[in-house]
Amino acid sequence: MNARKVHFVSLGCPKNRVDSEVMLGVARAAGYAHVDDAADAEVIVVNTCGFIGEAKKESIDAIFEMAQHKESGSCKRLVVAGCLSQRHPEELAREMPEVDHFLGSSDMLKLGQVLAGDAERMLVGNPAEWLIQAGDPRTLSTPGGSAYVKIAEGCNRTCSFCVIPDLRGAQRSRPVADVVREVEQLAAAGVREINLISQDTIAYGRDAAGRGQGGERATLAELVQKVADVQGVRWVRLFYLYPETMTDDLVELLAGHPRVVPYVDMPLQHAADAMLRRMRRGHGGDRLRRVVSTLRERVPDLTFRTAFIVGHPGETDAEFEELCEFVRWAEFERVGVFRYSDEETSRSHALEGKVPARTAAARYRRLMALQRRIAHKKSAAMIGRELEVLVEGTSDEHEYVLMGRHAGQAPDIDGQVYLSGGEVRPGEMCRVRITQASDYDLVGEVLDEAEHEGAAAPPGAREPGAVAPAAAKRRVALRVLQTDGRERQQN
Repeated sequence: MNARKVHFVSLGCPKNRVDSEVMLGVARAAGYAHVDDAADAEVIVVNTCGFIGEAKKESIDAIFEMAQHKESGSCKRLVVAGCLSQRHPEELAREMPEVDHFLGSSDMLKLGQVLAGDAERMLVGNPAEWLIQAGDPRTLSTPGGSAYVKIAEGCNRTCSFCVIPDLRGAQRSRPVADVVREVEQLAAAGVREINLISQDTIAYGRDAAGRGQGGERATLAELVQKVADVQGVRWVRLFYLYPETMTDDLVELLAGHPRVVPYVDMPLQHAADAMLRRMRRGHGGDRLRRVVSTLRERVPDLTFRTAFIVGHPGETDAEFEELCEFVRWAEFERVGVFRYSDEETSRSHALEGKVPARTAAARYRRLMALQRRIAHKKSAAMIGRELEVLVEGTSDEHEYVLMGRHAGQAPDIDGQVYLSGGEVRPGEMCRVRITQASDYDLVGEVLDEAEHEGAAAPPGAREPGAVAPAAAKRRVALRVLQTDGRERQQN
């Protein structure tokens, strides 16, 4: 009996991608097979992003694009899920009669009701009611031997420009044991790189949900240590660290643990004191300089990724110049720049001194040009180095060229290492000598055979061992759309 067919479109951040992978797992458990062509699918699911204006527009465009398949394709049911439907459920339901079902940002498991055929149209619930667990179904979509692991949901910060607490609820941390169980399942399925994500990773364990049975508070350092100790894991990477004082235990793991990569993703947002106050970040520029200096001094070979917002209400020319000077001083390896989005439910929306869109765009271009020069210098310095590389698969641009990433390159947002020579497969780790460099990407020669034992199976092969439901039996090529207006790589 042939499986029924489903097609997914996932928009937004890696956290949203994990939610899409859970819904993929739900669909698979219900007897549905994922298809790459939406025209062939009986059910289409669009997992939306509603964080900023451009993300909302791209989500709406994707919904209308998929809705056309109800007329021209095989689609009988269109499902819209995620942050956009969480934020505007009634409006979307009124304006989009083409959509058969709406799920919110924490309603991933309700897709099972939809596929069973006995669900109401509006299924948007309380965003604080769900937290992913190791036993939830999940099908991976990330390439090679990499996976994201969501360690918490929601956020307790009150940044003036951000609406995430409204969309995702308060901070809810997963117990350490449950995260470790999921990582063990992923490692058994061939995953070598674990990317720990949440909205506010540095705050992991501070809420009651993250505490153990005895009420003791879990810490991020404790979690990272236990994840890194899982057999088969080679890289553990941290995303979305808030810029506050990091514990000595966590810094020591970044500095010296052989499987915790010296990579810090820490969105700083700005550097001028007055701007940081308007953004309600809870600190000034001096703290940022201390945090950057401490990490540079204590973590050898550190890769520092950050993000900034330009054009926020009240940003003056002098404050933007202060931000540029901060970037020159810090010489970050990776930088993402966002143009401020004036969200009606954010505190920033009520602020005076709105920056014209043309001015914000000019500041965006200037800051990115500044960072590009820094990135080029950093990349050129890699020539001649020997690095461990995780092989991801065939290049999108050259079908006969394999590509991968070294420890200083995070999936999806950083550059690639294009490989020459050697016999390697996706999911394997190999040693590479870097021979060429561009602003973002590197070219390297494979020096030795990859570690075939325990590597992720090539497409079509059976993966080793019995794998629990949360770990993927095979990956799918999920259609993922970034919705923040950035270029794909902004090192």
